Amino acid sequence: MTKKTALVVSAHSADFVWRAGGAIALHAAAGWDVTVVCLSYGERGESAKLWRKPGMTLDNVKSGRREEAENAAAHLGVSDIQFWDLGDYPITLAQESLFRLADLYRAVRPAWAMTHSRLDPYNADHVAVSAFAQEARIVAQAHGHNPETPVIGAPQVYLFEPHQPEQCGWKPDTILNITDAWDKKRAAIECMQGQEHLWEYYTRVALQRGVQGGRNSGTPMTYGEAYESVFPAVVGTL
Repeated sequence: MTKKTALVVSAHSADFVWRAGGAIALHAAAGWDVTVVCLSYGERGESAKLWRKPGMTLDNVKSGRREEAENAAAHLGVSDIQFWDLGDYPITLAQESLFRLADLYRAVRPAWAMTHSRLDPYNADHVAVSAFAQEARIVAQAHGHNPETPVIGAPQVYLFEPHQPEQCGWKPDTILNITDAWDKKRAAIECMQGQEHLWEYYTRVALQRGVQGGRNSGTPMTYGEAYESVFPAVVGTL
């Protein structure tokens, strides 16, 4: 039996933890191979705590953020985490990187992919990565791109929750019960020492989504993650 796979395209090295850690941990525990691509370390705009240390350098910030993300990925059961080091504030997404991501789609062949919301007035990197990840999916479906490798099908793309969704035009249509994976996600969250101020914030987000998930399903849940799907679900029955 072919192993199920998923792909998470994270702008910065902590984004996959806050926004998709529960989904990653649940699916990894169920035997899925989950690949995470961190396009940036978040070394300029999302590492203020590290920059306050005397004598800090850019290379040391990157190294620290990488170690945090690797430790978090281990808690979540990530099968492959990649760091592309494409800069931060701004991130640089050239055609070479686009084709590289398209080729990764073909190599992973994910059942679904996750990335950022389409809009985010607080973080231009997130917006750029959302478009980038979705364009790479399109390229990976194109028969004329590297015709010696098979094209992918049509994996769903889920846009994970931005920091301030009401400002981002993001409307969730899927809530995942992550209660069984919460301990793993919280452990991963606590690996992100450079952004300790966000630990309790994303715990509150998970609790709130758990309440909403319970109300919308009739099944009690404590912790949840919410996503906006890009494409319609195709079903045989409702």
